[in-house]
Amino acid sequence: MASLELVSRSPEQTRTLGVRIGELALAGDVFLLVGELGAGKTCLTQGIAWGLGIKEYALSPSFVIMRELHGRLPLYHIDLYRLAHMEEIADLGLDEYFYGQGICVVEWADKALTILPEKHLMIKISYLSETERNIKMEPSGQRYLELAAALGGIKKCKWR
Repeated sequence: MASLELVSRSPEQTRTLGVRIGELALAGDVFLLVGELGAGKTCLTQGIAWGLGIKEYALSPSFVIMRELHGRLPLYHIDLYRLAHMEEIADLGLDEYFYGQGICVVEWADKALTILPEKHLMIKISYLSETERNIKMEPSGQRYLELAAALGGIKKCKWR
């Protein structure tokens, strides 16, 4: 499996996918989110948080760069939107989060691909219509190949 592609027809379906990702998440997992403004990156992150048992609403951390939320595992919700230069991102010292005991979700990950972990699940969200989104998951590393395979079952049972 090189990638997994799904179509979300609503924010609720995007959150449902996120919940499943959160339920399957293990300490050290890194999810890199890419997509235009308003495509659904934070919506997916909210679902991941709920899947981790986090009761707080996962707001976009755009103005603080990172928010830490606590559930079954810590969730480090990182948003690189406001950062313009690779040096700014590199200076944040995010390695302790990427290689720690929590889950990292990085919005606007395309701004820093060269300094982010090599093993990750890239999730690209793109507009199909006002309510529909294409969600493409590209695993990098054995752990993420297995995760994408587990998520493939969602296609039959929840998306049609």
